[in-house]
Amino acid sequence: MQLPLKQTTKLNTEFVQWQKNNFKMNLEKTVKSGISEALKSQFGLDVLADTIQLQPTKKEFEGALTFVTFPYTSKTKKAPEQIGEAIGKFLKENLEEVADFNVVKGFLNLVISDRTWLSVFSTSILSEDFAVFPSNGKRVMVEYSSPNTNKPLHLGHLRNNFLGYSVSEILKASGYNVIKANLINDRGIHICKSMLAYQLWGNGETPQTSGLKGDHLAGKYYVLFDKEYKKEVETLKDQGVEEDEAKKQAPLMKQAQELLLKWEDGDKETVTLWEKMNGWVYDGFNATYKMIGVDFDKFYYESQTYLLGKNIVEEGLTKEVFFKKA
Repeated sequence: MQLPLKQTTKLNTEFVQWQKNNFKMNLEKTVKSGISEALKSQFGLDVLADTIQLQPTKKEFEGALTFVTFPYTSKTKKAPEQIGEAIGKFLKENLEEVADFNVVKGFLNLVISDRTWLSVFSTSILSEDFAVFPSNGKRVMVEYSSPNTNKPLHLGHLRNNFLGYSVSEILKASGYNVIKANLINDRGIHICKSMLAYQLWGNGETPQTSGLKGDHLAGKYYVLFDKEYKKEVETLKDQGVEEDEAKKQAPLMKQAQELLLKWEDGDKETVTLWEKMNGWVYDGFNATYKMIGVDFDKFYYESQTYLLGKNIVEEGLTKEVFFKKA
């Protein structure tokens, strides 16, 4: 699915601008009401808040909003600076939104309080609906993480998980119905390597008895398989066998391949071990996902889908769309 990213970016920009404008309008309304009260209290002038004009404070001065006092000199019989000082003090004492002020000739520059800015941040930016658009009726799937179950998630997986999760959340906020999918590679020769090593050297070890997370325990036996397998390959090479052939003839590799065939044939003992070790790994994965703050809506497992792919490949071979190397 091709996403209209430029359009989405434009909409998000417009929404954020709307939020800013909305806050500005509310803040200006409050300040104008305060100035109206100040003019009444300090000078006895009845000035409607709606008629009071504010402008952004110039960059070279401290403040956010500026009130020009020149128009009120004739009615108050006061200098512009005096009017500014009187109104500024009144607002600072009576309006929590105003933390401080400064007067430059006839310009009263108002400094907005940190509490006001924090309030905007907490009630708007941190709210669940900040920069969130209504549903656009479109569905998109984002697949990420998608690990193998023969070893734990590691530092290299963080980029994939954080990127996938972030893209999903951005799309959700943009109005898409997002399905966060995790396609788990839970079968194959690599899984059987861990299983075989556990059969040979595990001695009934479990995450509870070892003190290891389940995915780390499975990874331990994957590493052990590789270590012992390399020893066998080197032994065969010392006997004059070519390296490529040694890798194929190594006893451990042949045993792992036999284990894979048993799994594909549904051998009860093999499937039971596979389910047990994968269960350990899933518990470990879930702990990691929770710790890094990512989640998923749907899990797909290669063990549940590989036969469909296998049938398609076999059909392709029959129709000579594919070819098989000898």
